[in-house]
Amino acid sequence: MKSMILAVSLLLMSCSTDINDYEASSPALALDRFFEGELVAYGMVQDRTGKVLRRFKVDMVGHWEGNRGVLEEDFFYDDGETQRRVWYLEKGPDGRYSGTAADVVRPASGQTRGYALNWRYTLAVPVDGRVWHLDFNDWMYLLDEDRLINRAVMSKWGFRVGEVTLWIERRGG
Repeated sequence: MKSMILAVSLLLMSCSTDINDYEASSPALALDRFFEGELVAYGMVQDRTGKVLRRFKVDMVGHWEGNRGVLEEDFFYDDGETQRRVWYLEKGPDGRYSGTAADVVRPASGQTRGYALNWRYTLAVPVDGRVWHLDFNDWMYLLDEDRLINRAVMSKWGFRVGEVTLWIERRGG
């Protein structure tokens, strides 16, 4: 299992940054199918040097009605902090998705192609008693119908400040 995770991680680090490169890949990622029901995620936040700053678990529940969805996320950090984010998602034409949440300063906007999604947004992130508006370049890669890897590069004023990596799994998957 560890060797598979390492292999997938190395593959993702070498992946292209153009969503159209994934056009013919499968299985196809549809957020309204993957994020339906109960999910669990495990992740980490790294600084720009790669040092792990925090680890966390996320319990998620997604509900979709037509082209609109709600994804509830409850974060449990290794230092005892908890956080809740509720995404309001919308599926558009041609694999396009958008999303908002209370701490999302600039709404998420992106597109799926094959097994990948790339979307960008700005998130208000508390850091040492202040709130920073960090830009997220968020990539999701569907591994199979029950598992997905999410990798987001965070930047401020165009400079990379860190990365968030998540392993998301459908409950019972």
